[in-house]
Amino acid sequence: MNIAQKITKPSMEGFERAEYDVAGTKTVVYSIGSGDPVVFLHGGATFPGFEFARSWATDRKVIIPHHPGFGESGDDEKINSVHDYVLHYLDLFDQLKLERFDLAGHSFGAWIAAEFAIEHSYRLRKLVLAGPTGLVIKEHPAPDFFKLRAADLPQYLTADPEVALSLFPEGHDVDFLVLSYRETTSLSRVCWDKPQGNRKLGRWLHRVKVPTLLVWGEHDRFCPIAGASAWEELLPDTKLQVIPGAGHLVFEESQAAVEAARRFLAE
Repeated sequence: MNIAQKITKPSMEGFERAEYDVAGTKTVVYSIGSGDPVVFLHGGATFPGFEFARSWATDRKVIIPHHPGFGESGDDEKINSVHDYVLHYLDLFDQLKLERFDLAGHSFGAWIAAEFAIEHSYRLRKLVLAGPTGLVIKEHPAPDFFKLRAADLPQYLTADPEVALSLFPEGHDVDFLVLSYRETTSLSRVCWDKPQGNRKLGRWLHRVKVPTLLVWGEHDRFCPIAGASAWEELLPDTKLQVIPGAGHLVFEESQAAVEAARRFLAE
């Protein structure tokens, strides 16, 4: 039995689903567990699921919103910058009555989380950035997602392409194709003209005033590990956890990554 057969397909069984109206946009929020809240902002696609959150939910309430234009949330064509997402989440967190909480994000979601922390650190206790995009690193450029061939995507997502393939549906799944097109379109509104990220982000990372954990797959091809040092230098209070044998989808590929974040948030 290969690894793709061993991995369970993503499931939201056991998660609670709620809908919120945020400035006229339907925003779907999943949550699981109880205790002090930790918000997780997903990357540029929802298909990997959130199975890892079950581990965090043993002693925390994990809150997972779908970005506008992604997953089950409605779209808002006026959102065309990461800062727009920051403002969207300010409204949502007010509705959720989240005064002070932990914030985690992966990839595109980590970019949003970093920009949120720059402006609103006073609402955060800790920050986790996993395989973050957004920081332009001239010496270690990230690949242009919009120029990648679909056939090459699995090897960019995980160190073992079979892990990524196990997260895709079998056969010709129309719903999956429609969702993928919709999410890519939403991502392109923000990133099409700046696939490397926000050139001003590094200027302001010193304003992140909370302890920060960088979780990075050793073989991440989307965000090369060589760029981690730039984040370390710019964030005032940070530590780096490199996950051996893992790629970009670090929480899907490595339980060690899930546990590293859980331990950090528990401190």
